[in-house]
Amino acid sequence: MKKSELVAQLADANDLSRRQAEKIIDDFLELIADELSRGEKVVLSGFGTFEVRTRVARSGRNPRTGEEINVPEQKTPAFKVGKILKDAVNK
Repeated sequence: MKKSELVAQLADANDLSRRQAEKIIDDFLELIADELSRGEKVVLSGFGTFEVRTRVARSGRNPRTGEEINVPEQKTPAFKVGKILKDAVNK
């Protein structure tokens, strides 16, 4: 499902205009991104948890030259599935 399809379904299900539904979705995603950028978790009970995880620094190799390089520590967003969502997918 693409974002435009999600907007259309949300609008139809709640008697909203597509513009209103798109604003709701955009605001929701922006709130999640803002919380993650501050290092906070976003917990949606039963659905899942959005969080930031830190990848440790490591050494790697440039595949083209074979030269060893250092890959710095990096933060990455992660999603952990909740029980209700997992059960719904595994029906």
